[in-house]
Amino acid sequence: MNSIASFLSSSIGRKWIVALTGLALFGFVVGHLVGNLQIFLGPEPLNRYGAFLQGLGELLWAIRLALLVMLILHVFYTIQLRLENRRARPTGYAVTQRRAATFPARMMALSGLTVLCFIIFHLLHFTAQKIDPTFLHMHDTLGRHDVYGMMVKGFQNKAASAFYILGVGLLAMHLNHGIGSLFQTLGLNSAKLRPLWEKGGAAFAWLIFLGYASIPVAVLTGVVK
Repeated sequence: MNSIASFLSSSIGRKWIVALTGLALFGFVVGHLVGNLQIFLGPEPLNRYGAFLQGLGELLWAIRLALLVMLILHVFYTIQLRLENRRARPTGYAVTQRRAATFPARMMALSGLTVLCFIIFHLLHFTAQKIDPTFLHMHDTLGRHDVYGMMVKGFQNKAASAFYILGVGLLAMHLNHGIGSLFQTLGLNSAKLRPLWEKGGAAFAWLIFLGYASIPVAVLTGVVK
């Protein structure tokens, strides 16, 4: 037990927590995107998907709670590791590393905190439905919550759509660097694999961005209405 506590309190242990929670959150990001893209199939598939999620009942809340805990751990230990690195790094070395580091790498902390703010706004907007209370009363002809209508109405707000696109853009930038860091922490980032994670990770991150951003853009341009 003491060895586990010692490992988790070490720098390596904290990196593993960041990596594993990041991997779980990445899986959620992909799954959530697949669900949301059903908006292009029309109201029926998306509302059926929404009804399925609501039908999970307490299990859905358990999943949400688990994701929230992982998000908190991921943000907390990422910031902690960042601060430790700054304290341990000599000034001259820091300047050298700053020049060598990529822009997404230098912006990891800031992009992560901005994404956190975006997630809070997104949850208040569509999940808790606090920003627009009329969402609570939207139902389709089968009496299900009208997720399709809610998303269309929500993204017709240009300010909300702009913030959403900014948020998923920063999320993509975060993933761009995070995917490579994840595999490095897990010991899967050899000299041969590093180009794959760097290029493949960047491509996948921006595919995630295009997928999420396509939804508000489609609503604003009238492709989805």
